[in-house]
Amino acid sequence: MRSKPGTSSSKLGSFTHSPYFVYVLVAPLFLVLLAYVVYPLFQTFVQSIRVEDQMSLKNYAKFFSLEHTSNLEALWTSIYISVLSVITCAIVGVAMAFLLERYEFPGRKILAVLVLVPMALPPLVGVLSFTFLYGESGIIPRALKALLHLDQVPFSLKGIWGVLVVHTFTMYTYFYMTASSAIRGLDPSLEEAAASLGAGRLYIWRRVILPMLTPALVASSLLVFMIAMASYTAPLIFGIERTMTMQIYLSRTNGNLDMAAAQSTILSVVSILFLLVMRWYQGLRNYQNMSKGVSVHRTEVKSAAGKYIAMILSIIGVIILLLPILVLVLISFSTDGTWTTQILPPEYTAKHYVKLFTDSKTWRPIANSFQMSFVATIGNIIFGVAAAYAMVRLKFKGKTLLDVLIMLPWALPGTVVAVNLIAAFSEPTVFSFNQVLIGSFWILPLAYFVRHLPLVFRSTSATLVQMDASVEEAARNLGASWWYSFRRVVFPMALSGILAGTLLAFVQGIGEFVSSILLFTAKSTPLSVEIFQRMYSFEFGTACAYGVLQITLIIIVLFVSRKMTGDSTAV
Repeated sequence: MRSKPGTSSSKLGSFTHSPYFVYVLVAPLFLVLLAYVVYPLFQTFVQSIRVEDQMSLKNYAKFFSLEHTSNLEALWTSIYISVLSVITCAIVGVAMAFLLERYEFPGRKILAVLVLVPMALPPLVGVLSFTFLYGESGIIPRALKALLHLDQVPFSLKGIWGVLVVHTFTMYTYFYMTASSAIRGLDPSLEEAAASLGAGRLYIWRRVILPMLTPALVASSLLVFMIAMASYTAPLIFGIERTMTMQIYLSRTNGNLDMAAAQSTILSVVSILFLLVMRWYQGLRNYQNMSKGVSVHRTEVKSAAGKYIAMILSIIGVIILLLPILVLVLISFSTDGTWTTQILPPEYTAKHYVKLFTDSKTWRPIANSFQMSFVATIGNIIFGVAAAYAMVRLKFKGKTLLDVLIMLPWALPGTVVAVNLIAAFSEPTVFSFNQVLIGSFWILPLAYFVRHLPLVFRSTSATLVQMDASVEEAARNLGASWWYSFRRVVFPMALSGILAGTLLAFVQGIGEFVSSILLFTAKSTPLSVEIFQRMYSFEFGTACAYGVLQITLIIIVLFVSRKMTGDSTAV
């Protein structure tokens, strides 16, 4: 039956057309962001200036004191490593994107597929594989030592260079993916015009290509900088004594919570400043390609020497890309405690994989990670999709503030997010429903929710921007309510983008380590922390079996998400 005028249904319909309806939709978003992003950040700052129940800047004075240089050294080392990681990842990622998008050569197709393999290596698992391969006790250094009859290994990854190699290998894909998409959209006629006017190759790169890639480079730089700033395992394993993440962890475990809060606040300021600088730089170099329907043809390598060189380099590239995963698979079958000074593990077994699915103690970290990441992802879908719809489709005051608040957790290292939550929810508050969340099951899903909300938000926003708003308007004009048009028109059309962001958020939650190491309890130990603990107990086989399971899951998720978004590697 149709509702008569004056009924509750018609009143609801008139309310959805009210200019105030938008604030009913966005108010819960602002409340959630206030409760779990702004409030924890503010509480961390308050805790940093509260010393012995008095307000004081003592912790900041100690941090910048020349008598206690450990904090300043940690800050400089973190910034130094992060900036260098951005540079090295940009060089490798953009170079690979340009090579694979612009040139046709033997081995290009397989390289184009394998170039994304490092995305399947979570940061912790990537460090683990590089340690087994290139560390001082790694397979390759030991093999060269035995082959060349040397007294010492000829090389090993250690120090800042070891961290940079790991960061570059595991993070260059962020630059590669964004740069590849941007390069495919470039108009070759711009380069041809510059060349016809006498510009050299280097000049064209500097004044034509790179400016057009600026938005892609800025987005990737922000992501790599934040991940590098949050890096914990790589500096620890490769012998770097002080980074900000390690200092925060030490202060936290030693019970010096007010200093941990001060260190987190300073790290937050540095990260946000980098975000502002990169956005300012993007504003200075905002170029747009006005051409449409551009078809880029790859230049074929025709010389025989060039083809042989390309083939050899492609083979080397394939080996380098596959080795980290292959070595994890190999060691996952090794017997725990038997691999000491040998080049390769001497004993092998399949019991690690059997225990993963039959031993409740071994399975528990996997179940914990799946359960906590699932809970967090449900929240990400609800609030991420709502925020994306509000930002793209609605007009309201405070839109810029909402965008900043949603992306703020992505601009903060995972360590800072963890310390913020510790400062905010160590005591009962109205935002925690008068419960102490620290030490409970809910604190890790909350951390994952805060950290990965931007993934669903950005993925959904990108899809909604490409949709024609007139489709939804047509449904509304035909009498459909706002909720009906959203449920039956907008949501199905944006489903690919929503699912892509959802899958990435889910798998990121399963692999999250930096915030987990500060928040986990014995009952809620996640998979990433369990891998870390097994490695330090010299249970390499079990640790790698966990890692292979994690990699397999990520590969499946990446494959499904790329299929859903209609994206495929150009081959």
